Amino acid sequence: MAALRGLGRINAKTSAVFLCDMQEKFRPMISHFDQVAHNSNRILNAAKIFEVPVLATEQYPKGLGHTVPEIELAKFDIKPHEKTCFSMVIPDLMAELNAAQPDTKSIVLCGIETHACIHHTTLDLLEKGYQVHIPVDCASSRTETDRRFALARLRDVGAYLTTSECIILGLAADSAHPKFKGLQKLVMKSAPDTGLLNFNPLNV
Repeated sequence: MAALRGLGRINAKTSAVFLCDMQEKFRPMISHFDQVAHNSNRILNAAKIFEVPVLATEQYPKGLGHTVPEIELAKFDIKPHEKTCFSMVIPDLMAELNAAQPDTKSIVLCGIETHACIHHTTLDLLEKGYQVHIPVDCASSRTETDRRFALARLRDVGAYLTTSECIILGLAADSAHPKFKGLQKLVMKSAPDTGLLNFNPLNV
């Protein structure tokens, strides 16, 4: 059953972060790859401050290489799951999620490509009853056409479109939170532009 549409509030205790296929071989092909990787890593670091589970995948790493170093998986001892399908919802990864946090309700989904693996992962998660939050500055495709229309479709089927800074600040929701200073350091400098506002026929 698909998740019920609600307010889409992020709660650190019931949320997880998925990082999808941010691999070296994709860097020269993906629109705004470096900026998307930077923004995704900000979310990774925010998640770790709040002890939010982070899970990652790599698409056929034997041929496509491993996750780029600016996504700091090694820093937090995160071991990506290998896959060949277009969805992160694979048995080993979901087993890891359930072991780490069995009451997960919301997934923050970052990575590439928006119209392929992000698309299929979102549909699978929604069917399983999760809320899905896609920071639009943390997801991209080779072409802006694929990226924009994929985001529009995913919004239509129930995903929440948001930004990296909105996700990061949403983890605390109060500047008096004892861990807020860690988040404040992450957002002190605005996220780099990923080009979505240059041309926007779908009001995405």
